[in-house]
Amino acid sequence: MKKRALISVSDKTGIVPFAKELVENGYEIISTGGTRKALTDAGVKTLAIEEITGFPEMLDGRVKTLHPRIHGGLLAKLDNPEHVATLNEHNIDPISLVVVNLYPFKETIQKTAITEAEAIEQIDIGGPSMLRSAAKNFASVTVVVDSQDYPVILSELAEKGETKLTTRKKLALKVFQHTAAYDALIASYLAEKVEQTVFPDELVLQYEKKQVLRYGENPHQEAAFYVQSPAPSGTIASANQLHGKELSYNNIRDTDAALGILAEYTKPTIVAVKHMNPCGIGSGISIEQAFDAAYAADPVSIFGGIIASNQKISLAVAEKMSSMFLEVIIAPAYDQDALQLLMKKKNIRLLTVSESLEKQPKAWTSISVGGGLLIQSKDDLLEDETTWQVVTKRKPTTDEIEALAFAWKAVKHVKSNAIVLANKQQTVGIGAGQMNRVGSVAIALEQAKANNAITDAVLASDAFFPMSDSVELAAKNGIKAIIQPGGSIKDQESIDMADQYDVTMIFTNIRHFRH
Repeated sequence: MKKRALISVSDKTGIVPFAKELVENGYEIISTGGTRKALTDAGVKTLAIEEITGFPEMLDGRVKTLHPRIHGGLLAKLDNPEHVATLNEHNIDPISLVVVNLYPFKETIQKTAITEAEAIEQIDIGGPSMLRSAAKNFASVTVVVDSQDYPVILSELAEKGETKLTTRKKLALKVFQHTAAYDALIASYLAEKVEQTVFPDELVLQYEKKQVLRYGENPHQEAAFYVQSPAPSGTIASANQLHGKELSYNNIRDTDAALGILAEYTKPTIVAVKHMNPCGIGSGISIEQAFDAAYAADPVSIFGGIIASNQKISLAVAEKMSSMFLEVIIAPAYDQDALQLLMKKKNIRLLTVSESLEKQPKAWTSISVGGGLLIQSKDDLLEDETTWQVVTKRKPTTDEIEALAFAWKAVKHVKSNAIVLANKQQTVGIGAGQMNRVGSVAIALEQAKANNAITDAVLASDAFFPMSDSVELAAKNGIKAIIQPGGSIKDQESIDMADQYDVTMIFTNIRHFRH
């Protein structure tokens, strides 16, 4: 029985030497289009697909391999006498090796000025069909979708004249993962084109493995980092690492959180994050001033933290950063002398990210639960300060409004129950993740007092006050302005308490709870 291999690849990496080795191992090569030309030009004898099918390519190449002489040769169970008899009856030779990779749909849609029609033409039909047929019949057929697998196939052929069943099964799995991801990318592209606004009955996700991580949240947990393809700009998935050991699971999550916070601010801003919560946010007229403000917000917690900047890192800022232990610094760019200085610290990770940190429309977040996945739109609502409602007798001053707006942007990124104390350019106290809101107020006040930063501080709460005790505690400690969503059945008690202490209070009517 002839040994036949069908080769049709868009990625021609290593295909010529691989095909030559197959010929030396007794294979007859069937090929198509550009692949056949590349092999023929390299001196590899091939059969054209129409020589097998007896039918010419048609419809601009849309139909060429969708034929019984191809799929019969791929799908026949060679240990089944009836299948073998059918092949003989119709003069069909089995195909025992398939090397196919697909039209470059992903690469096409990443290009600028690509029309929808041009993208659709790069949806492969024959390729996935051949791959799936061959993968289904892995008992008899070796199927290859990745040039990285050429060496192991050639090694097994040289050793025993055929590939191992375990190898064929692994390659079949790889094929189904590959074609599923390919279809998912197409589905995602079309979903954007039809502006699908409801949750689909069947959710299709497509991610590519960027790296296997040393471990997960803890050393006994395995982990890997998968990214969207293509990865959106301004995200940790698209960041470029310039220096340092590889990012850990916790580094990635904290850096992602830092970038999300940074997108809230337009002035030069530095965000310091620890354990998914900001420990310091500072803005200023320069990035150096912003760093000083973020550092002063919590000079203790910033140790071992993640730093994100929306401006280029200057030498002056790098000198301050180099004096402390930081896990990650991420910024649009670094001055060369700043980069050289920071790279002297071997354990720090230095990353760059696109400056386009603005909130992306129709972005979604997901989290796994036992046996399922929760999907929601990102909490990236554009705030309209004109809708804010002053509910107390005293109205806020212009400075208080500016500080309240700064604090409100920050509090939505703190784990609930969340309380943020801030002035116009920095956070000064943060209470996060407590089981009751007054406890978070107490923590934030304690931190602000330790930094001697109560003066001019305002308070933001991510959700309403269930009772007036938080307002009273804040007022007794010098807080004169509060911003919160409102919506409690006891709102009036909080308003009355604020009036009692001459505190101004704003209701936003928007909650930013973050579990």
